[in-house]
Amino acid sequence: MKKLFSICIVAILLASCTGTDKFVLRNSLGKINKVMVVTNASDWNGDLGTEIRNSFGEIMVGLPQPEPILSVSQITPNGFNSMMKVSRNILIIGEGKKEDFYVKQNIYAQPQTVIYVYGTNDASVLKVFNKHKKEIMAAFISSDILMTQNIFKKKKLDESKFKTLKNLGISFIAPENYKEVDDTGDFLWLRQHLRSGIAKTGSNNILVYSVPLEDETTISENIVAVRNSIGEKYIPGTDPETMHMITEEAYTPFTSEITLDGKKTYETRGKWEVKNDFMAGPFVNYSVVDKKNNRIVVFEGFTYAPSVNKRAFLFELEAIAKSMKIK
Repeated sequence: MKKLFSICIVAILLASCTGTDKFVLRNSLGKINKVMVVTNASDWNGDLGTEIRNSFGEIMVGLPQPEPILSVSQITPNGFNSMMKVSRNILIIGEGKKEDFYVKQNIYAQPQTVIYVYGTNDASVLKVFNKHKKEIMAAFISSDILMTQNIFKKKKLDESKFKTLKNLGISFIAPENYKEVDDTGDFLWLRQHLRSGIAKTGSNNILVYSVPLEDETTISENIVAVRNSIGEKYIPGTDPETMHMITEEAYTPFTSEITLDGKKTYETRGKWEVKNDFMAGPFVNYSVVDKKNNRIVVFEGFTYAPSVNKRAFLFELEAIAKSMKIK
């Protein structure tokens, strides 16, 4: 009996170490879009630290206040203790026998992304980081998007009650506290009231609609005209006769090409304002080329949060947009 009991205990211990790590890992901690860098103080205060801060600290396009794409903090290897190891995004930098770069998931906690950068000396480490810095930033951002989507899944918006989504054959993962403002069958406007700090007077907003696909070569240059026409038709200001949403005329939006749901997509970041009024804020627009249905599906998120930073709010809208599926 004792032998059988011992065998059972060993089996349980082995199971906890092979294939069920999720049950023994701690929950990770850390704000969205923040990375902890593990490196020596001399490296952090030298060329390597400057390059990391400049790369991660690049200003996010379209925000009214300057905010970095990623915030960074630094800790020495000696200070990288069990408390620090639960951070969600970790960049570990050091010297080794060879140059190396790799990404690991859920090493000390979950969800967690740990990226390792090694070189044979200071110049080598800097070279490896510069070679992979875009990949490093993309990995941390993708990890935060996935984590945000998983949080939203727990209390997911019931899409079946919106006729526009059913008519357009579109689904996405959004939290249930988004409420309907307008749902015509061709155009959907959802709003989430913000409840933190000064931003509790503001809102996050989602717009969904489609337009015909006429000339694929002109999609990018027509995005502003399309969103302005939608603003005039559906998004009035306090005086509907003279006020409606437009793209801010003093700021040129930035458009890049990405892939969303396996389809060519134009991501546009810029600022919106209400014509003849003082309301304004950032937006992110995804114009998805849906060749199968000969249309462009548009998902836009915009934020109104006066007097506070808006990176986190816009990032949530990006996470929702990137969960979109088109039938």
